[in-house]
Amino acid sequence: MKSFVVAISGASGSVYGLRLVGELLKSVDRVYLCVSRQAFFIMKTETGVDWTGGTESETEKKIQEYYSSGKVRYFSENNLAAPISSGSFPAGGMFVVPCSMKTLSGIAGGYANNLIERAADVALKEGRRLILSPREMPFNAIHLENMLRLARMGATIAPPVPAFYQRPESIDDIVDFVVGKLLDSSGLGHDLFRRWA
Repeated sequence: MKSFVVAISGASGSVYGLRLVGELLKSVDRVYLCVSRQAFFIMKTETGVDWTGGTESETEKKIQEYYSSGKVRYFSENNLAAPISSGSFPAGGMFVVPCSMKTLSGIAGGYANNLIERAADVALKEGRRLILSPREMPFNAIHLENMLRLARMGATIAPPVPAFYQRPESIDDIVDFVVGKLLDSSGLGHDLFRRWA
């Protein structure tokens, strides 16, 4: 079964994570999703999408309704007993989109304080693809050192930087380009943007 873990952490740019999950659902059997507490608030503020629920199952139901798909499993960031916290659980890789500097720091330091950090730690230790989309600007030396440290461990650092050679006509076009580049980093095919010819 082809599956990926996706985490949406508390940084601006939750629209990238939302779009990424939707695109993954076209080509994988299952998406395992973790959303940080702060990300729920940011997502609602930036996009109007409200997935907050009293329990994991209530939140998962809202997510499945949003995507019209039963292929999404949701786990709370506090659920360290979730299957994605174990190296024995098979997954094709993990995305953290967007990746806050707090989350980046926790992953770089091996802190594993919540499910997002633990699942990323698992991806690193198991040699799986870990694609991080850090959302901050400008980066300070601490941010850059954490990114370098993770890149040296094998993670892919893919900030959401748009290109304009495809002449985007909308915000959706810009989001699609970034999500397409993230999918390129994972080895998954897509038709989200016109490639440079």
